[in-house]
Amino acid sequence: MSSSKKHPYHLVDPSPWPLISSLSIFVLAVGAVLLMHHIDWWVFAIGIILLIACALGWWLDVIKESNQPGVHTPPVQQGLKIGMALFIASEVMLFVAFFWGYFHSSLNLAGHIAFQWPPKGIIPFDPMQLPYLNTLILLLSGTAITWAHHEMLKGNFSKVTQALIITVGLGLIFSMVQIVEYAHAAFGLKDGIYPSNFFMATGFHGAHVFIGTIFLCVCLLRNMRREFQPNHHVGFEAAAWYWHFVDVVWLFLFVTIYWNSYSK
Repeated sequence: MSSSKKHPYHLVDPSPWPLISSLSIFVLAVGAVLLMHHIDWWVFAIGIILLIACALGWWLDVIKESNQPGVHTPPVQQGLKIGMALFIASEVMLFVAFFWGYFHSSLNLAGHIAFQWPPKGIIPFDPMQLPYLNTLILLLSGTAITWAHHEMLKGNFSKVTQALIITVGLGLIFSMVQIVEYAHAAFGLKDGIYPSNFFMATGFHGAHVFIGTIFLCVCLLRNMRREFQPNHHVGFEAAAWYWHFVDVVWLFLFVTIYWNSYSK
């Protein structure tokens, strides 16, 4: 019997990360319950640390696999792309839930005093100030990541580095502007249904921007080490897809939660 590989697929070696990650998520969930009931906070902190460590270890293993010749063959790359597309689809449904909650509350005015949305006493943000600035920032970042992808396909890695630096910088600026916006909010998370919808939707989006910025930073470092090739850069493509998803979600947030609420 020949031991040579007779198929284009990659059979992964036994890995401890799925089990350890599951245990970390369990610790995180228990810690979150303890934290929300004001019992203790250290279990939650340990869960976060464990989960971050598992993510780093698991992703580093995948990066090492991608740099091994003959491992990430075209069928394997296609499978990774399908996996990323399904992950983004699940993220879409997460934000669909937020929008569903927002429209359910804003259209079902019979459940609110004086049939008013936003509810009386809530002063929403002017969409043409910081929200509009952040919209321009994200749209520019989407342009920059598209530029980086085109240069990647041409093999112009120095220009890819420039475009990624611009994208990462714009992502950091977006996060800082959102922090400033939250600091000047005229309402708090517990002030009613509109603030709850607002902070949940924009807060989760802000978390996605932060995670996407880290994702792009990793791609920037890998590109500087010349780990990508014009025909082999699945990690970069996944980061670009994720960033475009973040851009599109923000446009919906801007139109509904900012502009629509202010215009009423």
